Amino acid sequence: MGFPGTWMTESESVVYRVVPKCACSTIGQILYYSDHGTFFDGDIHDAQNGLHKWALEASQPIITANVKTRSAYAFTCVRNPYTRILSSFFDKICGIQRNGKRYRGNLVPLLIQKYGIEVGDAPDFEFDQIRSFRRFLLFARDTIRWRRPMEPDIHWSGMSGHVGTFIVNGGLYNKIVWTETFDEGMQQVLDNIQTRHPVDLSAIPRFNESEGHGPKRAHPVEDYFDDMSMHLIKEMYGRDFDLFKYDFDNPGNKLPIGEIDLDEVHAKLGD
Repeated sequence: MGFPGTWMTESESVVYRVVPKCACSTIGQILYYSDHGTFFDGDIHDAQNGLHKWALEASQPIITANVKTRSAYAFTCVRNPYTRILSSFFDKICGIQRNGKRYRGNLVPLLIQKYGIEVGDAPDFEFDQIRSFRRFLLFARDTIRWRRPMEPDIHWSGMSGHVGTFIVNGGLYNKIVWTETFDEGMQQVLDNIQTRHPVDLSAIPRFNESEGHGPKRAHPVEDYFDDMSMHLIKEMYGRDFDLFKYDFDNPGNKLPIGEIDLDEVHAKLGD
């Protein structure tokens, strides 16, 4: 299976397991900058050079050799499951993608037909966000639990699944960064590696490639989650809350409530 979703600097200073919707655009640009002293011109997900990626065939043996010998510092980044699934909804379901079209072609029409969601239209995107989001949660649960009407999308499949593939295939994490305390966690990563170019996190812009292409969230996070919604969230992401120490009982608290135990993560996701 190898190491899907894994990126590594060309200098092999650091290995990063991408978790979608968890600051991956910003992290990718930081890694690129640390080697080249400049940012990639465009969406870092589109970069075909300047960064080793598992999706690039030529990079696979280089990444494999490094991860198997654990030569480089390895990390990933996670996010509160409540805000992550909300971000996925507004970006991938309601938003217009970089190519000017809806995400995955017929996905949104399918959701409108089968689940009764609304997504609104530019420029105002007027619709009942809470009602539509809760219906989207039913769809997300169906994909994760029963893999119908399609396989779960990487943007709302559980973070544990993404993080775990790296461990199962022989990788070992040195650090798991929380998106919510990004600068602090990313600084610890940078403090543990040798970069070709110094990185000043305070001067790094946030690269949010999905921003501005859809509706803005109109309500506080907690307003989107009633008892049934929280039940669905627990069903989908219970392991994520436990391993990455987020507060399931309070959707309005995006901050972690404990320290991540890397030994526990490796033990539970390494099966």
